[in-house]
Amino acid sequence: MYMLNLAIVLPFIVALIVPLLYKTLKRVHTGWFVLLVPIVLFIYLVQFIPNVARGEVHLSEVPWIPSLGINFTAYLDGLSLILALLITGVGSLVVLYSIYYLSKERESLGHFYVYLLMFMGAMLGVVFSDNLMVLYLFWELTSISSFLLIAYWYHRRQSRYGAQKSMLITVTGGIGMLAGFIMLSTMMDTFSIREIIANVSQYTDHTLFIPAMLLVLLGAFTKSAQFPFHIWLPDAMEAPTPVSAYLHSATMVKAGIYLVARFTPVFGGDAVWFWVVSIVGIVTLFWGSFNAVRQTDLKALLAYSTISQLGLIMSLLGIGSAAMYFDVANAESAVYSMAIFTALFHLVNHSTFKGALFMVVGIVDHETGTRDIRKLGGLMAIMPVTFTLAVVGSFAMAGLPPFNGFLSKEMFFTGVLDVTQLSFFSIDTWGMLFPVIAWIASVFTFVYSMILVFKTFLGKHQPEKLEKTAHEAPIGMLISPVILASLVVVFFFFPNVIGDYLIQPGYAAVMPAFVGVEGTETMFNISAWHGVNTELLMTLGVIGFGIVLYQLWPKWQGVYALFPRKLTLDNLYNYSLITVENQSTKMTNRYMTGNMYHYMVYIFIAIIVVVTGAVAYTGAIQIDISDNAPISIYEGFLAVVMAITALAIPFAKSRLTGILLNGVLGYLLALFFVFFRAPDLALTQLVVETVSAALFLLCFYFLPEWEKEKRRPRIKVMNAIIAVSVGTLVTVLALSVQSNRFFESISSFYENAYELAGAQNIVNAILGDFRAFDTMLEVVVLLIAGLGVYVLIKLKPKKDERGQDVEGE
Repeated sequence: MYMLNLAIVLPFIVALIVPLLYKTLKRVHTGWFVLLVPIVLFIYLVQFIPNVARGEVHLSEVPWIPSLGINFTAYLDGLSLILALLITGVGSLVVLYSIYYLSKERESLGHFYVYLLMFMGAMLGVVFSDNLMVLYLFWELTSISSFLLIAYWYHRRQSRYGAQKSMLITVTGGIGMLAGFIMLSTMMDTFSIREIIANVSQYTDHTLFIPAMLLVLLGAFTKSAQFPFHIWLPDAMEAPTPVSAYLHSATMVKAGIYLVARFTPVFGGDAVWFWVVSIVGIVTLFWGSFNAVRQTDLKALLAYSTISQLGLIMSLLGIGSAAMYFDVANAESAVYSMAIFTALFHLVNHSTFKGALFMVVGIVDHETGTRDIRKLGGLMAIMPVTFTLAVVGSFAMAGLPPFNGFLSKEMFFTGVLDVTQLSFFSIDTWGMLFPVIAWIASVFTFVYSMILVFKTFLGKHQPEKLEKTAHEAPIGMLISPVILASLVVVFFFFPNVIGDYLIQPGYAAVMPAFVGVEGTETMFNISAWHGVNTELLMTLGVIGFGIVLYQLWPKWQGVYALFPRKLTLDNLYNYSLITVENQSTKMTNRYMTGNMYHYMVYIFIAIIVVVTGAVAYTGAIQIDISDNAPISIYEGFLAVVMAITALAIPFAKSRLTGILLNGVLGYLLALFFVFFRAPDLALTQLVVETVSAALFLLCFYFLPEWEKEKRRPRIKVMNAIIAVSVGTLVTVLALSVQSNRFFESISSFYENAYELAGAQNIVNAILGDFRAFDTMLEVVVLLIAGLGVYVLIKLKPKKDERGQDVEGE
């Protein structure tokens, strides 16, 4: 069944024809064609829900590089199904929303939807890939496509800055993750995630186990904007609102969450994994909520709230992994694994209310011309539907009933309270910090949720501060947030529907050892009313203190001034970037002199140092000439003549003499081939030398005047040392290579050259086919580089009268 593979590739295929549709069917908004893709994929994936709920998994493999164990393997289980449904479901709503948000007259929709489809396909590739290398490929594709989406309005300086920032941070983490993947595959001799999970118990004591774990987490934390890598997310707000809604609610930032969940069966139960994931998550939760309160831009507020909510989910994944520490999966240990179930449940809930809120903010911006809270207010009567959607989304985010956020927030409190009961990993000492920090962060979450609603829609209307006359959004723009807001309510009243059919299969994929544990039947029952317990009291405390903090906000906002403005992670990032750029420029200017002589000296010195150091360290030099054939008088004479010719070249008085001596050297080499009975090689050498000499002579007229180099004696001595050293090194290496046979000969590879390449001798096969193929790829690289240069030249900004670049042109 290759349909799963096709589901990943389909967005890329459609992306190829989008520019054509955009140019030929300009009367129709391109989004209507694109909308079919996520809808078809969503319907296709929905049919898997019953089977996956019964515990079935689906696997589809297309061979790619089987000799290296790299295949395009698509794997569908409960966890990947949740993410795939979010990617396609929310993706459908985002595309529908974008049709009314982005003007087909003013926006370059051809580019926009190509980037969006690329991103959608890459995300599906991430959640479906079973092969580590394929997963990494799609992982970086999400970085590239998100870079293009964030920089969609590239004429804005902040858009370019935000795109660059997200790219640098996420790609750096991705490279670290790749190193972790390589360590895992080195340990377990496979790239398959399923096989790694099945055999990991044999490798937990391996020296690479912890480094691989930390590197994988680096990739996850950067992608999911965890502290201190969260700084790219607020700047990514420069993207169009449909992009923000998609990236933040359902896709890119959830990729890191998915990665941690997917690798919990590999690293879960280890103290390092537990503490790193839990602490980073809980700190991110607090820091995101604390900073969201002071934002005056609605999208920035939502960005920090996303950081906070991602931290909440991440901390739950860390807390739940502690259950794997127990030797036996039973009802007692399964209680702690419920944090994983809660994490997945909140992941779905967050996608619904956060997607709706981003669209609401987009509507406010679209219909008033601003997102600045200080300029907004009194929109409730003017935009009643948008106000209602904002209330639903914000109250769900604050964890209030009757919205789905209340359910998962109560379960979150249960998770942080349960973890204090554990007696290993030193949790009994530090465990109490989890519920304390979680509660404080929830208070801030309540405050910024209220700010979003009441500062925007209540209070005094200020039309003089708005760029447009405020009015309700068109129906088409309201459809998507209405659907998401409806789900927020539906999930509250019928949580066990998605709990049974989506969340439990996802939990089973992350915690397979706990599936079917006796005595856990009632654990997965989600209930809105669970009696008067600690969790409910914590919620009442959040509401009470939240209201007080909201009312007293003007009096305590000065607390943010206690943090020095210069000592921020953003400033550290900017300072590091500028410093690296300046130092790199200085260093480059020192060695990139434009003088060929300098470059050759650098190259030869590097060869001498690196190769000599390597052979000295490994002791690889071993010369044995006892088995060599005797040297005939003709061969000796020829070698002496060649040496004299080579030595004569540097002392040539004219360029013509130098060219002729170089040609003589090549012809003498051809004689060697004749002596060694290789007439085809001799012929090839003769042709090459003739063509080379002819080309040199043809260019002779256009070459600059020959001038004898005048260098100081010290430089000449250095040149002589370099020349002798390189020559000696190459000679010693050649003799040593001939004397050592560490590997089997590769000559057998060419025994079937005739069957493979139709060549009747090996030399023809190498030159005409195998080497030619290599050359063709090199030419392709040059072609791509040439196209890049051409595009850069064509897109060069225009200059104004002062000679400055004109942005936006």
